[in-house]
Amino acid sequence: MTITIPDTPPSNNEFMGNSRNFNIYRNLKAQWHWLIKAALTKVEKPKTPYEKALVEITYYFKRRGRRDPDNFSGKMLLDPLVREGVLIDDSFDNVELRLKGNYDKENPRTEIKITEIKE
Repeated sequence: MTITIPDTPPSNNEFMGNSRNFNIYRNLKAQWHWLIKAALTKVEKPKTPYEKALVEITYYFKRRGRRDPDNFSGKMLLDPLVREGVLIDDSFDNVELRLKGNYDKENPRTEIKITEIKE
């Protein structure tokens, strides 16, 4: 399953160590939950949440630049996938996470590819 969000989430650096940003962070996290929920209406969700999954997140940024993968850890993306019943949990036991960064000035977006891992 692949879902596409027509935006990229903010960097974790925008919120770390600044308690004044908590309300802004909470509101953005809620906004990204709704973006994920809307994107899921365009694909076939699994009947039951994936016990184990490979989650590949590719960010297509509007501007070129140096970005650290740990600043785009997927927190705003994985939590909604759990809440919406795609993943059973987003722990190391359940998710193998791959992060990629790319550039697309005309079409910045976030693509999330989720593949069930069967053992």
